[in-house]
Amino acid sequence: MSRHTKACLFTLLTILFWSTAASAFKIALGHVSPYTLLIYSVATSTLVLLLILVLQGKLGSLWDVSGPVLGKALLLGILNPFLYYVVLFAAYARLPGQVAMSLNYAWPLVLTLLSVPILGQSLNRGQLIAVAVSFFGAIIIATQGQFIHFGDFNPLGLILAAGSTLIWASFWLFNARDGLDPVLKLFLGFCSGLLCTLLCSPLFGGIVWPPAAAWPVLIYIGLFEMGLTFVLWLHALQLATTAARVGNLIYLTPFFSLLLLRLIIGEQIHITTFVGLLFIVGSIVSQELWGKHVEQKP
Repeated sequence: MSRHTKACLFTLLTILFWSTAASAFKIALGHVSPYTLLIYSVATSTLVLLLILVLQGKLGSLWDVSGPVLGKALLLGILNPFLYYVVLFAAYARLPGQVAMSLNYAWPLVLTLLSVPILGQSLNRGQLIAVAVSFFGAIIIATQGQFIHFGDFNPLGLILAAGSTLIWASFWLFNARDGLDPVLKLFLGFCSGLLCTLLCSPLFGGIVWPPAAAWPVLIYIGLFEMGLTFVLWLHALQLATTAARVGNLIYLTPFFSLLLLRLIIGEQIHITTFVGLLFIVGSIVSQELWGKHVEQKP
């Protein structure tokens, strides 16, 4: 099997697993609270990442990590998985899966906006247009095309969904390249996130033992929304001849998510959700194309 074929296979598996995330969240939240979902999914993911490091023979590399790099990885774990999933799961508990998922998918445009105050970058015309189009798409989704009010959606849920994009974008802005193995960095971040989750659990009702029906989906989320799928995606990027060749495929994920929400959860997909998502994804793709066009100019 060629490197390109392996890269495509890993990418398709990533799309498959991430497409099921919204449906899995809604199923899990039918059994447990958002914080209980956080505790057990993060614990599962941390164990999976530990097992992967052992199988790869990289666990001993922990002793070679410098103090500053280790500290940064642990601090990033507070942003993701702890704070990010606290906010995201709370949004899913208050909103239809299609709305929470679609709004969360606007994070690349939020990252573009945050790069101005954090990195001191400026926005070109293409980026400004993309941000405006994405914002318009988010408004369509949040108001169901009515524009003057939020319809039947929970306002706090909408704020939380938007907030999750801010946290996720901030995580990637601060997640600078430092030479640390990506899987090792993920493991350290999840160890930190799990510790924060356990320490803060008394504020959210303590640690609750889930009902038997919840266990399969809690483990599934820890395996396939977090730990293992992140590793598959990293491998896809490493094997691809160019990151763009597999990166463009990932934009299929939210549309497959809508299909699965309809088939598995039974959500009636609003046409405004689909249209708004097209605006958001279209703006992200156009921003990338504009960036490549600018870079190729002599």
